[in-house]
Amino acid sequence: MKQKILKLFPLICGLIFFAGATNFSLGQEAKEIVKSDMDTTVSPAVDFFEYANGNWLKHTQIPAAYSGWGSFFILGDENLTKLKNILSEVEKNRHEKKGSSEQLVGDFYLTGMDSAKIEEDGYKPIQKDLDDINAVNSLKDFYHELVKVQLGYSNPLFSFGSGADAKNSKMNIAQLYQSGLGMPDRDYYLKSDSNTIAIRNSYKALIEKSFMLTGLNSEQAAKNAEDIIALETQLAKASMSRTEERDPKKIYNKMTVKELINLSPDFEWNNYFSLMDVSNPGDINVAQPEFFKEISKVIKSTPLSTLKEYLKWNIIRSASPYLSDPFVEANFNFYGRMLNGIKEMQPRWKRVLGTINGSIGMELGKLFVKKYFPPYAKKRALDLVHNLMASLKNRIQNLEWMSPATKKEALKKLAAFTVKIGYPDKWKSYKGLVINKDSYFGNVLSASIFNTKKDIAKISKPVDKTEWGMTPQTVNAYYNPQNNEIVFPAGILQPPFFDPKADDAINYGGIGAVIGHEMTHGFDDEGRQYDAQGNMKDWWTKQDEEKFDNRAERIINQFDSYIAVDTLHINGKLTEGENIADLGGINISFDAFMKTKEYKEGKKIDGFTPAQRFFLSFANIWKIKNRPERLRLRVKIDPHSPEHYRVDGPLSNTPAFWKAFNVKPGDPMRQPEDKLVKIW
Repeated sequence: MKQKILKLFPLICGLIFFAGATNFSLGQEAKEIVKSDMDTTVSPAVDFFEYANGNWLKHTQIPAAYSGWGSFFILGDENLTKLKNILSEVEKNRHEKKGSSEQLVGDFYLTGMDSAKIEEDGYKPIQKDLDDINAVNSLKDFYHELVKVQLGYSNPLFSFGSGADAKNSKMNIAQLYQSGLGMPDRDYYLKSDSNTIAIRNSYKALIEKSFMLTGLNSEQAAKNAEDIIALETQLAKASMSRTEERDPKKIYNKMTVKELINLSPDFEWNNYFSLMDVSNPGDINVAQPEFFKEISKVIKSTPLSTLKEYLKWNIIRSASPYLSDPFVEANFNFYGRMLNGIKEMQPRWKRVLGTINGSIGMELGKLFVKKYFPPYAKKRALDLVHNLMASLKNRIQNLEWMSPATKKEALKKLAAFTVKIGYPDKWKSYKGLVINKDSYFGNVLSASIFNTKKDIAKISKPVDKTEWGMTPQTVNAYYNPQNNEIVFPAGILQPPFFDPKADDAINYGGIGAVIGHEMTHGFDDEGRQYDAQGNMKDWWTKQDEEKFDNRAERIINQFDSYIAVDTLHINGKLTEGENIADLGGINISFDAFMKTKEYKEGKKIDGFTPAQRFFLSFANIWKIKNRPERLRLRVKIDPHSPEHYRVDGPLSNTPAFWKAFNVKPGDPMRQPEDKLVKIW
């Protein structure tokens, strides 16, 4: 229910923003290029994404329950089916020992599937918390309720939690971060184009409908909606843009509690920390100081009645997906249909599994890897990682634009990479978490409070670098600059990304490019600001920094020129890091691939050379079709470019691709020399 306390994306660079999910296969064996998916009427020198995937795009219908469809969605859905099969076995061989993985996930799933009880309960599971807020008569009482909502439901006003100190990565410190919005981004409150206005009106209708479902009359519900949107708009105006948030220096502002109080004097910080059971938080990173100045103004000027309705809205909005159908449908109509273009809800079992994944995902992960991730797959993946690390090392050593002093530090950082494959060596403990057979929402709330308190308890303690930021069943990967680690869950180490039995061209073009992508994040516009120990530090010469920025400016300009949907252009600055990583990933992986026996022998398979198969495999992993609504949303909030341009963008800067498909100067898939991007 509760979103992660701190936004991961300024710190952890993942492979894709949205993952989806049906029990459906991409078709052929992973070692084959599916020719029927290709559109050979399109020249690879004009649009490689269409050439590689065109027929698939023409003939594929996005399932009604999804905002898009393709490789990530399909594999994610297949993983859900595997998890469902695991739960069926758990049900047959129920381990009643309290606290066991089988008991926790089994009882959680059981309550989630009990639709009759959920419908009978209506909004009863949140009634007491709403009544408690109704009883608030003073700001002192308001702080008690604010903390309750932040612990269990969402992040009204702001988020509070723990995180590594950016300049002392071995220690966790308290972190305060802007939050408090019910729509996905501040732009939805501030822009006045017709699409944004329609979304804002739909959001207002959602608030009204939700309050009326709790028994409020339409007039009072409408007033609540107006007051809540006005308050959230005040927060939005004070919020940093997503592009600004990508600068690690801008979101690192360490201060004492006294300094925080001076910055934001009308918010009772000492009382708040005491209620959070952090009476002595020590140094605090206040990520957006101007936002917290505004929090002080909000507390001082907003009527207590509005603050109460705002807290109630945070409860209703966060709880709605787990309550009776009228709440679920109202929530889905806005967040599913309006924002993502999804036509219908997923079946209950998928929604429940998604909730368990988000709540106690590591317990599911234990069961998943035990059944579906063999040791030989981990070994093959590790071999690929080591080959790509050698490739990146060689590329750094031979960079013509970087000085020896900076190269030395870059190589030191690369050598210090921690590699995590498949699943954690030490599993997250859920000791003390109570999951029972009484209430689905009760289990959701219990897990949310447990996870939030566990996070807050890390403040002023050493960072545990064995922890994972994703569950093993997740179809994704990430780089964490403060741990200087690259992480590849078992969920993505499957076809079409990786197949231990496939030939090298398929694996290097697939998971190899993913591995190279995450490695490059250590040296993109954000990652390069952290050293080998994960500390934010200037380890570049001034001249090298300027050269990097000049080269990065080219990729910003390139992606600024691409139209994602309608007349909306990709935000080249927001997507800068991911675009750099995509380009680095493909170059690093191809260099490593050139050392393989398959590449050296040069034999064709299915009419394609090894190099051609490599690039076709790369295009295949980004075989995704999106709804227009999803693309509009992503342009605003997603640091990743749409998949079409994640293929055509980097390949147009890749000489090895030009050679493989005879792309000539002047062809659309070949950047002109004065615009060519060469970084890593």
